[in-house]
Amino acid sequence: YNLFLISKIAFFHFFLVIGQPAKSKRPKEPGENKIKPINKKVKAKPPKMRERESADSSLKSQSILTQVMDKGHFQKLAATLSLSAGQSIELRCKGSNVTWNYPSYLDTFKDSRLSIKQLDRYGQLILANSTAADTGEYSCWLQLCNGNKCRKDETKTGSTYIFFTDKEELFVPTPSYFEIVYLNPDKPAVIPCRVTTPSAKVTLHREFPAEEIETDGTDIIYDVKKGFVYQHPTSDHKGIVYCKAESQGAPQISIKYHLLYVEVPKGPPSTTIAASSNRAEVSDSVHVICTVLGEPDVDVNFRWQYPGQESERPAIIQNFWRLINRGTGHTTRISKSILLVEDFEARDAGNYICIAQNLQGETTVATRVELN
Repeated sequence: YNLFLISKIAFFHFFLVIGQPAKSKRPKEPGENKIKPINKKVKAKPPKMRERESADSSLKSQSILTQVMDKGHFQKLAATLSLSAGQSIELRCKGSNVTWNYPSYLDTFKDSRLSIKQLDRYGQLILANSTAADTGEYSCWLQLCNGNKCRKDETKTGSTYIFFTDKEELFVPTPSYFEIVYLNPDKPAVIPCRVTTPSAKVTLHREFPAEEIETDGTDIIYDVKKGFVYQHPTSDHKGIVYCKAESQGAPQISIKYHLLYVEVPKGPPSTTIAASSNRAEVSDSVHVICTVLGEPDVDVNFRWQYPGQESERPAIIQNFWRLINRGTGHTTRISKSILLVEDFEARDAGNYICIAQNLQGETTVATRVELN
């Protein structure tokens, strides 16, 4: 019996030692009970500064332009959007000082279908009863102003190109039936036969000799938002061309484009001046001609200074220009300003000064007319 009692006491002592956790000899540090992986690589978290930089970069690419859908829903706009002609569209741009850009002809004709408003939190553009001619780029941006000086906020912009599709008008309508395109050797030239249906097949054709012009994707490319682009124009490209488009129906022909090759040095106007006579009698009529030769698509502005100007002596000034062919396929614009003085008097004698100005600068020339 004693042996049985001793065995039982030994069993209970073993259970107490093994079945209960041992008491800690020191207080545990906070977090010490957490499971710690062994030999496992842990990715370090990027510093907060980089997280902020990443957020800033995403803001730079964030568009502020949305389209208002049915039932008050909004939709972020992609690079292009296709709508059927006749539909109305409402665009909104977030911001308290928004500027819009849209097809320029809507301003030219002061179209009442276009409405632009600035509200407290956004700018609003509404175009009602759209037509194929409304196809084009629609964009907006936030203006940052300090007093009277404003600048574009490059981080707050939005843009989309909208096709207003019309099976009867595959090409975007233009106000004329003929257009001149100048071919400059130092910059690309665009044949602007844009389409209203982005999926339309478009080809370029020469009128004489009648042939299709191959677009190789390198020297001549087609951009659905611009038209055909001559990357490196030469005098061989001059002539009359047109575009043809096909889309689930009979092909349609664009207006004709007259390609003129030009090669005129860039810079301030190349100007000359001459008088009908440098000596005049009393009561004579004297005219002074200021002439500029330049690029066909560069406008020239004229200003005059003449002896009787301060005394408000009446003078007739006429400005005009025309294109001339200088041979070897080169075309130049000749601009003239003619100042006419009738009933020449003593006060009309003196220097006649012409100032011709273009985007590159201005040139001043003068001639003298004496009284006999």
